Amino acid sequence: MSDESSRLWSDEPTRLDLLSFDAVAKTVVRAVLDDALDPVTVGVSGAWGSGKTTVLRLIEDALAPQPSETDTTVLVISTDPWRYDPGVGAKETLISEVLAAVAAELAHGEGPGQAPSRTRALLTKLRRRVDWAKALQVAAKTSLTLQLPSADDLTSLVNTEPDNQDPDTAEPLSRGLEEFRTEFSTLMESPELSHLRRVVVLVDDLDRCLPDTVVDTLETIRLFLAVPKMAFVVAADEHRVADALRVRFPDPSNGQQAAGERYAEEPASLYLHKIVQTTVPLPTLSRFDTEAFLVLLQLSQRLSDQDLTPYIDACIRLRREKGLLDNLAAAVDGNDISAELAFASRMTPILYEKLHGSPRRIKRFLNDLRVRQSVADHRGIVLEAEIVAKLMVLEKLLPDAFTTVLGWLARGELRSRLTKLEAAAGRPASDPTTPDTAGPSDEEPAPVPEAEETEPTVFDDELIRWAKLPPGLASVDLAPYLYLAAAFSGEQLLDTGLPGRLRDIAANLLSTVRLDQRRVTDADITALGEDDALSLIGYLARAGRDRPAEQTAAVRGVVRITTAYPTTTDRAARLLQSVPASELEPATILTVPAGTPAFRSVLEHWKIHAPVDPDRIKRALEMALSTGSHA
Repeated sequence: MSDESSRLWSDEPTRLDLLSFDAVAKTVVRAVLDDALDPVTVGVSGAWGSGKTTVLRLIEDALAPQPSETDTTVLVISTDPWRYDPGVGAKETLISEVLAAVAAELAHGEGPGQAPSRTRALLTKLRRRVDWAKALQVAAKTSLTLQLPSADDLTSLVNTEPDNQDPDTAEPLSRGLEEFRTEFSTLMESPELSHLRRVVVLVDDLDRCLPDTVVDTLETIRLFLAVPKMAFVVAADEHRVADALRVRFPDPSNGQQAAGERYAEEPASLYLHKIVQTTVPLPTLSRFDTEAFLVLLQLSQRLSDQDLTPYIDACIRLRREKGLLDNLAAAVDGNDISAELAFASRMTPILYEKLHGSPRRIKRFLNDLRVRQSVADHRGIVLEAEIVAKLMVLEKLLPDAFTTVLGWLARGELRSRLTKLEAAAGRPASDPTTPDTAGPSDEEPAPVPEAEETEPTVFDDELIRWAKLPPGLASVDLAPYLYLAAAFSGEQLLDTGLPGRLRDIAANLLSTVRLDQRRVTDADITALGEDDALSLIGYLARAGRDRPAEQTAAVRGVVRITTAYPTTTDRAARLLQSVPASELEPATILTVPAGTPAFRSVLEHWKIHAPVDPDRIKRALEMALSTGSHA
C-alpha cells in the first residue's frame, strides 16, 4: 500500500470545519458576547463523538481576532475537568486556571518596573483565599469514602481562619463564599482590566467526569466565578451530566409527578438549568453532511489545509443552497476528486443509518478499513479498496449477516449464494465494476445443483441491501479475506453440514502440505462408504470453486475418491464444472485425468470458458486434453 492509502485519521479535534458546525459556533459566540446576558453559561450538548470539542475550537478561533475599531479584548480560557489532578480537585483547579489567566493578562498590560497595582494585590488576595491544604484534605476524604463533598466542605474551601491576614495590607482576609465572589467581581471591574470585554471559559469533556467532578465544576461556575464579564461554554452530553447530578440530587418522587405538576422537572434537571441558561444542541450529521464528511476526510490526507479550505467552503454553500455534492468538483477547480466522490456516494447510505450520524464512529470505521486492508496486503491478500470497504460494512455494521456469509464459506456455498444474493438484489451478473475475465463465450459455468445447498435460498433485507452496494462480489475470491476477518472476530469456520467423522479427512485432503494429504490413505477412502464419499466430493468441489488457494488440493481429493468409487464420477464431474475457468491453476488442470470421459468433459468445458489472457490456462488445458487423447 502507498503511504497515503495506509495513513489513519487522528481522533484529535480539528480546527477545520469538516462538519459545517460554523452555524453552531456563531450562535454560541453571539450569546457569550451579548451584553444582556452577563454573566452567562451556555451549553453545547451532543453525544460522545458528535464534534463538541471541534465546536469549542471554532468558538475559540472566532473569539480570538478582535475588530480593529475596538479597544476591547476577549480572553479565552480552555479547560478540561476530565484531565484535572484528582489530588487537587475540580473547584480549586478551575479557580486557579481562571485566576492564572487573568494574572497573565494583567501582567501583559503592565509596563516594566511598574509598581504593583491595587488590582494585582486583589488578585493575590483572591489566590490566597482558597485554602489549598484544606482542599487536599477534602479531596482525600472524598476518595476514601467514595462520597461527594458536602455543602459545608465546598464552602470551607474559602479560607476562614481568623488570624489569616493579607501580607500586603495587614488586614484580615474577609470570610465566606460571598466575599470571594464580591472580590472577584471587583477584580473583573478594575481599571487595569477595563480592556477585557469578556472572559470566556470553554469547558470540555465534563460528561466524561465522575459525578463529584461534574458537581464541583458546575458549583464553582455558579457560586464562585459567575460575575459580570464572565461567560462559560460547557460542551457536554446534557443527559450524562444530568445522570451525574442525580447522585447528589436524587429525585424524591422517583419520576412520579404530583397532581397539577404536568411539566415538573426533577431536581437534577432543575439544578442544571439553574446554572446553564441555554443549551445549543449539536445536530447529528444528515445524509448530505455524512457524504460531505467522507469526501473531506479523504481529501484531508492528500491536500494541505490551505487547499482543502475551498472544498470546505463549497460544501457549506451547497448545503445552504440545497445543492448536490456531485457539483463539488465543479465548485472548486484544480483537483480530480472523482474517486473520493464515488467512495462517499457508495458508503453514505449505510454509514448514515448504521453509525447514527456520529463523526467519531465514521472516522473509526475508516481507520478500521485502512488497518484491515494493510493487514490483508501484508498477508498477500490483494483486494481493491472498494471491495474491502464493502466487506467491512458487512463485518462491522451487519454482524448477523456477516455470520451468515461466514457460514456459506464454511459450507463451501459462498460463490453460489453470493450469485443468487446479487440476483435477488437486482445486480447484473456481469458487474460493470468488475473486470470481465470470462473469456469470449457467453455460456455461463454450470451452477452447483440446488441439492448441494444446505438451506433454502432466502435472504433477509439487510443482506439484499448490502448486496446492492457496488462492486459485485460473486466473481471475486473472498475466501482469504473472510478467513482473516473470521480470525479477527473469533468466529470458527466449521461446516456443520459435514459430519464430524469426515471433517478431519476433508481438512487433510484440502491441506496445501502434501504430507497432510498423504495422511488420508487409500484404505481410509475405501472405508468411507458411497454416501460419505458423495458428501466429501460435494464439500471438496465447493471448496475448489470458492477457495482458489485450496483448488488443486480439492480437485486432487475429488479424483482420489472417484478412483475408489467410480459410480461417483459423473456427479464429481458436474460439480467440478462450477470451478471458474478464469481462476484455474495449471497444476489443477493437470490433476484431472483426461482419459476418463466424464473428466474430459470437465476439461473441455473449462477450455470453452478459459480467458484468452493469461494464455497459460489455455495452454495447460490443451496439453491435458492432448495427453488424454493419446492415453
